[in-house]
Amino acid sequence: MIANTPEPPYYAVIFTNIQTSDLRGYEEMADHMLELARQQPGYLGFESARDGLGIAVSYWQDEESILAWKKQLDHQLAQKTGRERWYVDYRTRIAKVERDYTRDSSLLSF
Repeated sequence: MIANTPEPPYYAVIFTNIQTSDLRGYEEMADHMLELARQQPGYLGFESARDGLGIAVSYWQDEESILAWKKQLDHQLAQKTGRERWYVDYRTRIAKVERDYTRDSSLLSF
């Protein structure tokens, strides 16, 4: 599902990853992280896709919200487990979203 984000500016945390073959507990943790993220101040939405390469994008109101999420204790445990068990490689990118548009608004000029 495409996240319904507010008018920019806001921030996107883009987590790109390649998984290992040992995914014990992964789905449960991913579900828990999504529920927990939804409860965090500044959380705006989430999107993900996987076809060999996994890409997860979470949207946040500001950089302070992203930092608070990074420091959240359950999330830190998930990060540690990911590094040790679930991911062969990963990269996290943080970007400020300056513009966005939908299919219906794509004909409008900036």
